[in-house]
Amino acid sequence: MIAIVDYGVGNLFSLRSSLLAVGADAVITADPCVLRAAEKIILPGVGAFGDAAEKLRESGLDRLVKEEAAKGKPILGICLGMQLLLEKSYEYGEHEGLGLIPGVIRPIADVIPADYKIPHIGWNALHFGAEKHPLFRYLAEGDHVYFVHSYYGAQCKESVIATAEYGADLTAAVASGNVMGCQFHPEKSGSVGLAILRAFCEMEVA
Repeated sequence: MIAIVDYGVGNLFSLRSSLLAVGADAVITADPCVLRAAEKIILPGVGAFGDAAEKLRESGLDRLVKEEAAKGKPILGICLGMQLLLEKSYEYGEHEGLGLIPGVIRPIADVIPADYKIPHIGWNALHFGAEKHPLFRYLAEGDHVYFVHSYYGAQCKESVIATAEYGADLTAAVASGNVMGCQFHPEKSGSVGLAILRAFCEMEVA
């Protein structure tokens, strides 16, 4: 079973529908017992980093996610969920993240040309570098996924497993051991996104 963390932020039902489409048993839950029993956990998210981080802390789900990650359980963060996996965000102030992956979240405005639109919305090609991460085992170099974001993962070079070009090479996905994150939305990325979710479903506990 795959548990989608319900902490009041995220595109939960389309994500569950996508997981069901690849044959996964997926539930949306905030129940600690269900999350601990799950084989894998997905942390979704849309909106502001500070609000989402506060909701996680208030519910105690921040500690639970970190505890389950420490046990080797595969964890996948999506969009804001990916950003929360990092150490800190500078979105409207300074906010602490889960610290499961080294790095910080900064505005894409700092690195893209001034005439590029913010937020970055649309389909962009993924670039994997020399070695493709198992999360992308079913993908080819240049496959396109769907982004909606104004902030990106910075100072996380050692953890970057995919980039996308939008006036600059932006972090598209990160990983550290059993913890992974996608800045884009697999559940909105058609067959490519389904292939990513399928690969995640097939991962074993570290």
